[in-house]
This record gives sequence, C-alpha cells and structure tokens, in this order.
Amino acid sequence: MSDLNTLGLAEARDKLRNGNVTSVELTEACLTAIEGAGALNAFVHNTPELAIEQAKAADLRIKAGDAPDMCGLPLGIKDLFCTKGVPSQAASGILNGFVPGYESTVTQNLFDAGAVMLGKLNMDEFAMGSSNETSVYGNAVSPWRRGNEETALTPGGSSGGSASAVAADLCLAATGTDTGGSIRQPAAFVGITGIKPTYGRCSRWGVVAFASSLDQAGPMTKNVRDAAIMLETMCSHDPKDSTSADLAVPNFEAMLTGDIRGKKIGIPKEYQMDGMPAEIDALWAEGREMLKVAGAEIVDISLPHTKYALPAYYVIAPAEASSNLARYDGVRYGQRATLAQGDGITEMYEKTRAEGFGHEVQRRVMVGTYVLSAGFYDAYYNRARRVRALIKKDFEDVFAQGVDAILTPATPSAAFGLGEMTDADPVKMYLNDVFTVTVNLAGLPGIAVPAGLDSQGLPLGLQLIGRPWEEGDLLNAAYALEQAAGFVAKPQKWW
Repeated sequence: MSDLNTLGLAEARDKLRNGNVTSVELTEACLTAIEGAGALNAFVHNTPELAIEQAKAADLRIKAGDAPDMCGLPLGIKDLFCTKGVPSQAASGILNGFVPGYESTVTQNLFDAGAVMLGKLNMDEFAMGSSNETSVYGNAVSPWRRGNEETALTPGGSSGGSASAVAADLCLAATGTDTGGSIRQPAAFVGITGIKPTYGRCSRWGVVAFASSLDQAGPMTKNVRDAAIMLETMCSHDPKDSTSADLAVPNFEAMLTGDIRGKKIGIPKEYQMDGMPAEIDALWAEGREMLKVAGAEIVDISLPHTKYALPAYYVIAPAEASSNLARYDGVRYGQRATLAQGDGITEMYEKTRAEGFGHEVQRRVMVGTYVLSAGFYDAYYNRARRVRALIKKDFEDVFAQGVDAILTPATPSAAFGLGEMTDADPVKMYLNDVFTVTVNLAGLPGIAVPAGLDSQGLPLGLQLIGRPWEEGDLLNAAYALEQAAGFVAKPQKWW
C-alpha cells in the first residue's frame, strides 16, 4: 500500500495489531512522502536510519504481544524537543551544532511506548512567531492553496512544521508546543486537530524554554481520537520538572463517547471582536448550533478581562524569554561569534547574541529585559501578573457556575500568505493569538478542531476550552463537535 502515510494513528494502530501492515512499511511510506515534499520545508533534520531501526524494534514488540497504543507509529518531532544524538536547534542560529546527550521526557515517553521518529520539524525560532517565518531553516509552507492562487501560505506558528507535515500526510502525527496558541492556531490553519493540555500535564523537561509559566507540549493529529491516544502517552508526572502535576493520566480514548447531552457550553460575549470576518462569526454560530443539536445546553457567559489578555501576555512572555534566553551566550554550547583582536567577554556576548538570534527573538528579549528593569518592573511586569490572575479568576467563576466547556473561534482569520505580514506592525501578527492566549495565561486545556472552509477553500477551526485537568471531557466535547462538523477536506497536492 503506497498510501499508508495517509492513515491516522488509530487506523494504523489497528492495522498493526491485526497484522495487516508492519511499522517498517508505515515508516517507509512516510519517508517516501517526506522525500517528495521538500517544497513544504516541514522536516529540517531527517532521521531515516533511526526511524527504520525503531520501526523494526516496534514490529518485534507487536509480534510479542507487547504493543502500547503508540507502538510502531511514525511521528514528526518539533525541533524544540531535545532528542538524544539528533540536532535540536529550536530553529535558531545560536544553537547551530547543538546535539543533546539526553532525551526530553515527552519524547522519551513516546519512544518508550514504541513510537517511531521520522525527524525534526520546522518551527518559529525559539517558538516566537505565528507564521513560521522566523526560522533559521527558512519558512515552513502550508500544503493548502487559496482558491486557484499560487501564493505560498503560512501553516501558522510556532508549530508550523508540525502542522504542515501532518496535514500533508508526511507523518501520522507530530508533537507541538503551545505558549500562546502555537498548537491550536497552526492546527486551525491547516485543518487538523491540536490540543494544549492543562499546564503541568506534560513535562517541560528537555523542551527548550520560551516562557516557562506558559509553555506546554501537546499532540497535533489528524483527528480527535488520535489526539486522545497520543496525549495519553505524552503525559506523565516528572520529578525533573517542578511544575509537573502528580496526577493519574486517564485513558482519554475510552472517554470518547460523543455524548454531550446536558453539558453546558459557554459562549463568551467578549470574543465577539470588532472587525471579525463574517466567515469566522458564521462558523462560530454554526458550532453553537452543532453542539446544541448534539444535546448540549448553550449559555452566554462573560470573561470580562479578556481584552487585557494580549497586552498582559506580551509583557509576561517576553519577560520570561529574556530570562530563559540569557543562557545563550557563546560560552558553553551552540554558536560563538568570531572575535576581533582585543575583544573580551562583553564583546563575545554581544556579537554572539546579535549574530545568533533573529530579529523577532531580539525584539522580544529587548522588550522583556525592559519590563523587568528597575523602575519598570512594577509598572509593567507586576501589573501584567495581576491581570493574569484576574483572567484566571474569570474562568474559575464561569466553571463554578456549572459551565463544562467554552466554545470560541480558534483564529481571527484563515491562513494568510507568507510575507503578507512580515513587514507589518508586529502587533498585527500578535493579534493572531487573540483567541488563544487567555488559555495559556489561565493554564487551561484548549483544543482546536477543523470545522469548515472559508470562501477561498481554506480550513477554519473552532476552539473548545475545558476545565483544568479534565482533558477527557474536553476531548469528548471536541469529538462531538468533530462528528457534527464532518470536516474531511484535504489539501490538493501541488508540492
């Protein structure tokens, strides 16, 4: 079968267990697809030898009857995850040549379960971006096209390579990370499913840090069932991560009944933004009706501090980035600038960071350093932290009123063309996170589900926000929405 790469995780798992296909065959199909998809620039470090080795080992486990759900399934891994013996650059020039001697906890969990790594995936540098245009590897490209146009579109960011690879069937699923929407926004742009679990569900150990109080790993998959399967394997308590939750991880797939009768779904009035495209508003209305028909009770709610979320996020995230990225100085690992005669350590720091960091990373480090500086710490950073607490309380109040999940748009538009926002005011790009950043600030789980197409044939997604630690219920609501929406569109192959 030449189209094995088009399978989802659940389909492929069942075929593996029934003996209808081998992991080696699945892996070879994906490797062939990757070879023919250079135009997408999704994979940036290919590991075909490792993949075949892991696939052979998985086939032996399956034959022996030792087959966890993820055993033998070929994945792409975002370049933000440290992978032992494989370059892990966070798409940055400053980490050029860095090859970790250790494995991130999330990837270790996947490999322990028998998953296969096809390679590392493109992303925005240090996960800072919404379009995958800040990568040292160059732009990742969406497999979708706008109508009959040839314009190259963004797959979203920062997990753009992951989104593009899954949507183009280069892998069965991929890991992503989400600091302000970096799983959900790209998932919505390319018509796949992406879930950011509750902060603390997935270990951050071995994931290159952007903003430590916001970062969270999650799966990017072809459907909700696949997301449930992969998320269960990715989650674990990890003593190496002080923010990791010591909670049992349920069988998320077993919770996918699609029965949401009697569930309360909140519709926040504050997400009705001025200037929101009519197509996004119409899709949101359709989503409400779909869930209502499925038996849910639709209730209007208020999240009054939503309008302060973006400003608070773009103070807190750069502040934490400034602190986290201070370690990249050319002393211990990664790139070091060539020094002139007489240059000292100060010049080495300055030249290395100027050469190694791209413009967006430099911009955010400078903003973050400014808001943490003496005289501005209270005026900006502490104030943003207080706003964050109010945003979190808004959600707590709504959930205390009996709301089970919240339905919102996932993005303010469909995917835009690469370069269309590059020279614009950075704030315009930041507005892509308007529906997603609140979830990170409150530490809640959120999922993007493809729900329709715009007038130019591009995917549009809806977002569901759940109660903390109740990913199973959130996935079930998403499953009901997925079944109702019936989204089956795939990009027409042009690459």
